[in-house]
Amino acid sequence: MLTKEEIRKAALEAKRKKGLKWEEIGKEIGRNAVGAATLVYGYGAATEEEAKTLVKLLDLADEAKEGLMAAPYRLPVQPWPPTDPFVYRLYEAVMLYGPVWKDVAHEIFGDGIISAIDCWFDLKRVEEKGIARAEFTFNGKWLVYRKF
Repeated sequence: MLTKEEIRKAALEAKRKKGLKWEEIGKEIGRNAVGAATLVYGYGAATEEEAKTLVKLLDLADEAKEGLMAAPYRLPVQPWPPTDPFVYRLYEAVMLYGPVWKDVAHEIFGDGIISAIDCWFDLKRVEEKGIARAEFTFNGKWLVYRKF
């Protein structure tokens, strides 16, 4: 079986060579762009059908199917704190606005947290007064803290 890292490298190279976009890959496997990238980066486990489609679409070795379906060991691809400017800005936004988001969320939902397991993400381009903007969606199940 190929490792998730070996699959990621091969899949990203194939994606680049074929000129594919994440949205196209997602459409082929029935996920959004972020969901498709999550599988290729090895942060999720593909269903058998998704794995078959990814192997075919990205011309991966047959051994990649099993690796794509394996439960991931979720480790960051880069150092902590992040050094890539794009990723660092997201980290910075969470560090700066996290307490605000937490306060508003607790006001709305009560004491709890947002699940990072039962969630989905999306990212899209929107235009505002002729300026390109990035719109992130983090849709997570609200987990209420239990009383004990």
